[in-house]
Amino acid sequence: MPDDPEPQDGSDTEPGTEPDSRLNDKLDDEDYPAYSMGRAAELLGVTPGFLRGLDAAKLFVPQRSAGGHRRYSRYQLRLAQRARDLVDQGTALEAACRIIILEDQLAEAKRINTRLQRRIDTAEQD
Repeated sequence: MPDDPEPQDGSDTEPGTEPDSRLNDKLDDEDYPAYSMGRAAELLGVTPGFLRGLDAAKLFVPQRSAGGHRRYSRYQLRLAQRARDLVDQGTALEAACRIIILEDQLAEAKRINTRLQRRIDTAEQD
C-alpha cells in the first residue's frame, strides 16, 4: 500500500493539498460563485427578478453553472445590496447600478492617484 494513495473521488488533488483547504480557499475567495440565484435572493431579501435586473443593467455578470444557472459571489452580493439600498431610497434600478459603477470607478481613480502621488513624493525626496 503506497504512502500517498490516489484520491478515490476521481479528483486531481495535488500532493499536500487537502480537500478541506481547497474548500476553505474557495469560501474565502470573494469572487467564488458560491450562491445560487435563489439563495442570493433570500440572503438579500429581493426577488430573483431584481437580480436579473442587475445583470441586465450590467452592474455585474454572474457566472453560470454547468446547467446555465446564475451563480453569485460574495462581492456580487455586496454590490447587489448597495443597489437594493439605493432602490429602497427611491432610485431607479438602472440609475442605481450606474451610480455604483461610477462610485467604484472614482474610488479606483483615487487609489491610483494616491499611489502615483506617493511615487512623485518619493522621487522628489531623492
